[in-house]
Amino acid sequence: MRSFAFLLSRRWLLFALAVVLLAAGAWWLGQWQFDRLEDRQASNAVVRANEAKAPAAVDEVLAVGRPVSSQDEWRLVEATGTYAVDETIIVRYRTREGASGVDVVVPLVTEQGPALLVDRGWLATEAQGTTTPDDVPAPPSGEVTVTGWVRADGTGDSTAVSDLSTRAVSSVTIGDALDRDVYGGFADLQSESPEPAVSLEPVELPELDNGPHFFYGLQWWFFALLALVGFGYLAYDERKRGPSGQRPRREQKPRRPAKPPKQPSARKVRDAARREAVRAEIERQEQSSRR
Repeated sequence: MRSFAFLLSRRWLLFALAVVLLAAGAWWLGQWQFDRLEDRQASNAVVRANEAKAPAAVDEVLAVGRPVSSQDEWRLVEATGTYAVDETIIVRYRTREGASGVDVVVPLVTEQGPALLVDRGWLATEAQGTTTPDDVPAPPSGEVTVTGWVRADGTGDSTAVSDLSTRAVSSVTIGDALDRDVYGGFADLQSESPEPAVSLEPVELPELDNGPHFFYGLQWWFFALLALVGFGYLAYDERKRGPSGQRPRREQKPRRPAKPPKQPSARKVRDAARREAVRAEIERQEQSSRR
């Protein structure tokens, strides 16, 4: 066997560096998946706790210009007021089980003054984003008591409001577009009293499972371990057998010497001499007869 000194060669040092980087990257990705698992578990715990609480008054949880706290998401709140139907906002591109549709958000002007943005539910449409406020079922008229789950505002360019429609709900951009004071965040409708003549599809509650993060994390860590084990095996094989281009050839067995030709027996020699003498005598007689 050779020593492991070959590991100090340029080829093996570069190979080792590549393996270390690969293993470190896979390990980091695995840890990232486990961190996401912890975040999801913490979020699920908050949702479960908030769903079990009795509804709170809206002004105890939300305030104008204040973002929704992560500890208050999916908390049930209750508000009383009147719907501003003329200011209905259509949230485009909301699909369910492959079907096109929109969410319908209507400001509820509360007794305290600010409006609570209420996502009243989902409405199927023939094409995403084509429904106008005139096409949706009307909410209850007059004074309405609403109970809903608190949701945090959306962010980014998708929250822009144009012609009373948007792609994501943000109390900031909708409040500016309507020129109205609104509570931070919005509420997904659970119930309203009195009930409407035609109800929309209720909001879907979040799934409280842990997702695939645990198994994804294990897979990345397995890839990291596999890279290190593979490097060790290749180094061991190199030490045992030598480089692939310099491995000794398998020894060939020596060839057996060729057997000498078999000598004819004395009898065969005499027979051959007789035949030659007879042939010579025949030729001599033929030549004499021609003369």
